[in-house]
Amino acid sequence: MNPLRLCRRAMTVTRVVILSFFLSTACTYGQQHHTRDDMQTSTKSSRGTQERSEIAAQADAWFENYRFHDGEILPRVRIHYATLGSPHRNAQGQIDNAVLIIHWTGADGNTLLSRNYMQALFAPGRPLDATRYFLILPDNVGHGKSSKPSDGLKAAFPKYGYADMVDLQHRLVTEKLGIEHLHAILGMSMGGMNAWQWAEAYPNAMDGVMPVVSMPIPISGRNMLWRRIVIDAIRSDPQWNGGNYTSPPQGWLNAFPLMRMMLDGVPHLQVLVPDGSAADRFIADARSQAMSVDANDILYSLSSSADYDPQPGLTAIKTKVYALNFADDEFNPAELHVLKELMPRVRKGRFIVQPGSAESFGHLTMAHPELWSEQVAEFMRSLGDETLQSAIEK
Repeated sequence: MNPLRLCRRAMTVTRVVILSFFLSTACTYGQQHHTRDDMQTSTKSSRGTQERSEIAAQADAWFENYRFHDGEILPRVRIHYATLGSPHRNAQGQIDNAVLIIHWTGADGNTLLSRNYMQALFAPGRPLDATRYFLILPDNVGHGKSSKPSDGLKAAFPKYGYADMVDLQHRLVTEKLGIEHLHAILGMSMGGMNAWQWAEAYPNAMDGVMPVVSMPIPISGRNMLWRRIVIDAIRSDPQWNGGNYTSPPQGWLNAFPLMRMMLDGVPHLQVLVPDGSAADRFIADARSQAMSVDANDILYSLSSSADYDPQPGLTAIKTKVYALNFADDEFNPAELHVLKELMPRVRKGRFIVQPGSAESFGHLTMAHPELWSEQVAEFMRSLGDETLQSAIEK
């Protein structure tokens, strides 16, 4: 592909993906300034949100006096969720076609109802065909329309962790939707880490899990450093004011370009940022995107990974695991060979590290399932869904 054409495509797609990545936690700070391109992207995003809400059923589940793992209690916790398709019941009256799909940090279930997800995964004949499966897409606590700091409590919101996310997902599935056993779980990034936790916490609750762009080890190395840098930039900013700010803290606006850079792939950035002027535009665009994100929400979501550590329990996992990472993912560097070293501990485990290219997006390749839908089809076939043999050819 022509480099100039590739660069234009990359800039357009990346803007849309990054906006969808964070619009779920957007809050209003007053009048915001947008370039013409930003306004067009926002309009497209709003139109897309309306179209998604018409496609999927939307609902809220409420949990009274919910106790978080650190002991804090919230009188009412809301977990918003969307569903696609219809539940099928077996001869025993149990739902047997449910698939839980878990979003990444800063996103929500609605993000996964984007056109590329619909076409690549959920359309008829695709690996997670919504005419065949009952798809459940929750907003994790701290995200989207579920309970989160920006609802009003700000820094007084309970310090939730990944274990709380998974517990609330499990209660949604079992208590509110009446599903005893999931057919599969697909999770991306944070959602992938949640999938690893499901496999250990509820070993008989699903036929298989597919963690995408995640590793079964505690957050560490580069992944830990960038999180701490962003967290420190927010908390050390006097404008943050202990979480009681009235406009986006400058520390957050300055830190987000780093976070934005880490999300992308090296080959892709090489095309996207060929010189100093392009770097300046990249930084300015990232700061503009950060304006629509609540600093407390992102602070909480980044901090919530502190309790994640599935490594000690890998040998106890009973379900099938099909792990997918991308070679150009800077969050989960392939050169660490984590999956190669640890997956032999998972009795029914398998992993794929998909090569990166100028056409892929590093960690953000997770938001482009058209680039990895073949792997989802293979995962579903591994669960016995043989009729999907030709899904990737349609």
